[in-house]
Amino acid sequence: MKEPANKPRAARALAGATLRSRWERLHRGDCEPWPDAERIERLARKHRAFAASLEPYAGAEALARGLQSAWDEFHAGEFRAAIEHGERLGPLGASVANKAAAVCTLYSPPGASEALATLAAAVARAEAAVETLPDYPNAHYLLALVLGRYSQRISILKALAEGLAGRVRSHLERTLKLEPRHAEAHLAFGLYHAEIIGKLGGLAAALTYGASRDAALEHFARATRLAPDAPIVLMEHANGLLLLDAQRNREEACTLYREAAALAPADAMERLDIERARRGPG
Repeated sequence: MKEPANKPRAARALAGATLRSRWERLHRGDCEPWPDAERIERLARKHRAFAASLEPYAGAEALARGLQSAWDEFHAGEFRAAIEHGERLGPLGASVANKAAAVCTLYSPPGASEALATLAAAVARAEAAVETLPDYPNAHYLLALVLGRYSQRISILKALAEGLAGRVRSHLERTLKLEPRHAEAHLAFGLYHAEIIGKLGGLAAALTYGASRDAALEHFARATRLAPDAPIVLMEHANGLLLLDAQRNREEACTLYREAAALAPADAMERLDIERARRGPG
């Protein structure tokens, strides 16, 4: 897996000691709560399986510090380190590991076996997190995300045969039931509708998967209202419009790309997104 170029030292200035103060801005799109000991203890009281998973981590404070460090690595652009670190931190660590895996594989060439292996490992982590924390929105969202990324790297026939589209939809629906303000889940759901319509056509997509243009547009609009300063939201909104009707929506998509390109990055991931936005839609 080729990791995207980044500048860890520069990015560390955006995270590091200021991570807590910047958390709300950095996680406006995914609504991930700040990982402190108090939150971990609340989850342990609520979920017996999660409480059992804490035993290797020498208490909630130690786990919280580990999670904060892993997210610090993610926001600094040290994505491989974030995957490795998050993977060692149980169900909550799966969130940072899987989000880092999604970023890394986005920049891998089609057909790259290492990217498929990375995504398969992310799916396994996400499934375990959903089992342990069934009411944790980002366990469901990140399972949907990595399943979607995996399905994009295999043939459409294989993805359909394995029922991946239905699984993605189910976990996105669960995410939004648990957290209706989850901008990235709305974005992913819009892309779900748009990609199926783009692959199968409007009629077949509607009859087989209940996908519709109106639903796609509604989710894109909601995502953009919730996170108007997130470059990935603007860009994927644009990409979804192109999937629905490239000729009719080209001007609006280009406008969204220009808006994304003009934003100031909040972390390394957004810097990469803005670099892509400046190249314009494909």
